[in-house]
Amino acid sequence: MSNFIIPKWPAPSYIKSLQTLRSGGKSEGKYNSFNLATHVNDDINHVDFNRALLNQHLPSTPFWLNQTHSKDIVELPSSLLNADASYTTKKNTVCVVQTADCLPLLMTNIEGTIVAAIHAGWRGLLNGVIENTLHKMNLPANELLVWLGPAISQNHFEVGSEVKNSFCEKHHEAEKAFQLISNQKWLADIYMLAKIRLHAYGVTQIYGASITDEYCTYAHHEDFFSYRRDGETGRMACLIWIAS
Repeated sequence: MSNFIIPKWPAPSYIKSLQTLRSGGKSEGKYNSFNLATHVNDDINHVDFNRALLNQHLPSTPFWLNQTHSKDIVELPSSLLNADASYTTKKNTVCVVQTADCLPLLMTNIEGTIVAAIHAGWRGLLNGVIENTLHKMNLPANELLVWLGPAISQNHFEVGSEVKNSFCEKHHEAEKAFQLISNQKWLADIYMLAKIRLHAYGVTQIYGASITDEYCTYAHHEDFFSYRRDGETGRMACLIWIAS
């Protein structure tokens, strides 16, 4: 498999990470072709084949989370995987999140002693999945590095006033992340919303996708799965680990 993104950020050389694309696998139809999710009604044999392909590039089998748009985080290794973020200080232990429009975030520190992966849709962002992860990692903000992966861009992410108001009640600065398009309808910038939360914590070393369409899951059909665009579809994976 050669179809993935290698994050470009100043993490130590032994911090390994990658973002899968939708091509290069065995899944068919709506899941064409490198779907890695077992919960989207894809042929399980195809998913197992795709995961086996992915495992060839990893030091161990990833800890796949049961994601529910929560703010829960689990420390790996663990048998309890009902969470939307994971972190570890163990070598060759792979943190992973699955997305198809939601924002994946990878984190490490400048010394490379800890890594984390976060699944942040608007519900997770609103309820504090980023803050909860930062709290669990318990490191000075100026030591943290963050990479933002592919997600739906503002041009395609329509939300209602209740979503906008909920964000603005928590952070007045969030007002600038919403663009009015019609009565009670707004376009939301999920990248900006994430950066507001990170900046509030003091994290400034943020890399990866920006507010442009470069990594927009909705706009780039050939590269990314998008739930908003297609409804029933596959999931991509964003992974990080500390190499031995």
